[in-house]
Amino acid sequence: MRILIQRVSSASVTIDGHVSGRIQQGLLILLGIAPLDTQEDVDWLCKKVMAMRIFSDADGKMNLSVADIDGGLLVVSQFTLFASTKKGNRPGFTRSAHPDVAVPLYESFVSTLSLEAGRVVATGTFGADMQVELINDGPVTILVDSRNRE
Repeated sequence: MRILIQRVSSASVTIDGHVSGRIQQGLLILLGIAPLDTQEDVDWLCKKVMAMRIFSDADGKMNLSVADIDGGLLVVSQFTLFASTKKGNRPGFTRSAHPDVAVPLYESFVSTLSLEAGRVVATGTFGADMQVELINDGPVTILVDSRNRE
């Protein structure tokens, strides 16, 4: 499982002209799911997201978590995080989980993150054509892979 975390001043996701999810200061999380991912990956990533200290404290140092600032959380499914560009010029997506595996893990990620945060998590819709708008604060963008727990 991979997440691309972006620290944002604001972010929203729109589907068919309707805003599905919107946050102010917080984290936009793009979520990619691989075929062998499990609930263990979900649990580890959700704990990591909530504890990651990437917001500035009073001294301007990245020392606060999204929980510390009571920031928003917006999760968007993103199967292209597992794109393979090894051959040719068209990315392949065979390393991404099929919806029968990915949808339950996506839903579990959202509900687990909501429990960890103690509040509702804004979302897009799995598999939908979505337009994502954001103001990346910093910019701060971090890739986290549950198979490479650094």
